[in-house]
Amino acid sequence: MKKLFAFVLVCGFALAVVSCGAKKSVEDAAKAIEDSIRKVDSIAKVEAEAALAKFKADSARVADSLANLVK
Repeated sequence: MKKLFAFVLVCGFALAVVSCGAKKSVEDAAKAIEDSIRKVDSIAKVEAEAALAKFKADSARVADSLANLVK
């Protein structure tokens, strides 16, 4: 009976440790996802700004070419 009680007690403690530890890993996973989304958004913003700058430069180049043709 003592061994059974000890076994049940050990299983109960193991279950308590495992169930409490899972909360932290879920929080860490959620934080990692948020960080990944933030990084992707930042990269997308930089790429959009670069594309806009390229578009403006190309537009200016075309306008200058057309102006030279008209002269």
